[in-house]
Amino acid sequence: MPKASDLKRGMVIDINGIPYAVKNVDAKSPTSRGATTLYKIRFKNLQSGQKLDESYKSDELLKEADCVRVPVQFSYKDGDNIIFMNSEDYSQYEVIEDDIEDLMGYVTEGLEGLTALIMDGVLLSIELPQYVDMEIVDTVPNIKGATAAGRTKPATLSTGIEVQVPEYMEIGEVIRVNTGTGKFMSRA
Repeated sequence: MPKASDLKRGMVIDINGIPYAVKNVDAKSPTSRGATTLYKIRFKNLQSGQKLDESYKSDELLKEADCVRVPVQFSYKDGDNIIFMNSEDYSQYEVIEDDIEDLMGYVTEGLEGLTALIMDGVLLSIELPQYVDMEIVDTVPNIKGATAAGRTKPATLSTGIEVQVPEYMEIGEVIRVNTGTGKFMSRA
């Protein structure tokens, strides 16, 4: 049973017998001594698609949904559906793109370390690796005199997501992005 402080985006939690995927985790630090950190968590109901906002103390235990974790690879996109292939037995799982659209910005062809959460033979969600390496396809030109400790600029990556990168980064460079925070980590 994970604590509220251990929750990450993409995890599936059982709330009153219904599987909910963690969409966003926001930690609120206490302002007084002795107070505990509060975690405001946005869930998505994996059966109805409705959102649910809840707050938990950092040491509160939550029940993880009874899911099977299977290593998968992104296979292809078919209309509004995304197809993943089981890396062990090559069976395929289909999921509606809207259910995992916030995670798809980090999924590229051949990405290793994807894990599918399967319940009753249905793919509920995917878990991303800790980080992914992606190429910068668009950013403003390099600024002369920019340093590693300097300011940042927006850069569009190969999947279309935008992250802030140091000013010295250029188009064509491959960078490492943290999938939990969506932030630039380093050059790959």
